[in-house]
Amino acid sequence: MPALTKRDLIAAALRLVDEAGADGLTMRALAARVHRQVSSLYNHIRNRAELIEELRAVIVAEIDTGAFATEEWDAAIVAWSRSYLRAFSAHPNLIPLLATTPIRDESTLRMYETVVAALIEQGWPTSDAVAVMRTIEAHILGSALDIVAPDDLLSGESTPPDLPSLRRALDAENAESAGARRAFELGLRALMTGLRAEHARVNTASA
Repeated sequence: MPALTKRDLIAAALRLVDEAGADGLTMRALAARVHRQVSSLYNHIRNRAELIEELRAVIVAEIDTGAFATEEWDAAIVAWSRSYLRAFSAHPNLIPLLATTPIRDESTLRMYETVVAALIEQGWPTSDAVAVMRTIEAHILGSALDIVAPDDLLSGESTPPDLPSLRRALDAENAESAGARRAFELGLRALMTGLRAEHARVNTASA
């Protein structure tokens, strides 16, 4: 049997979550996936919590924070948000797992440091910087789940006739504009409009 590496194990765990969901990620299920005894997994990983953090690192590696070094905070947030969405919409089953466990992965914390440092440097109060980041992050994660929802999640055909406004808005001709990706972009624009106004307010007040 070929030697099992930690990279192999993490890749198998990611496939397992993609296929079986967050609840399907158990050490027993992972051991069966890689044709090993459960005890042999602990040669590569201490426990399930560490495994989850390794999966978090895989996703974060796909998120581009480069715009924070070259762009104004608002443009950088938009670029980061789109990159973040792409990374998580590829593995939506990870969202409930990563959103409900303590963050210990250093690469994730470094990503947050990049975002928060840029916000503070460009005029956001230190006390507000994490809240700004989390506001955007919540929109991204919700949108990632929305994007992978069934196409018929909202359907005009299944909407009762006595709900005419909703039925009309869900007509096939409006399918693209009513879709999850449009909703993400609309929500992002709305959030950025509000955040720019708040940024201006706090800077005016401090001046």
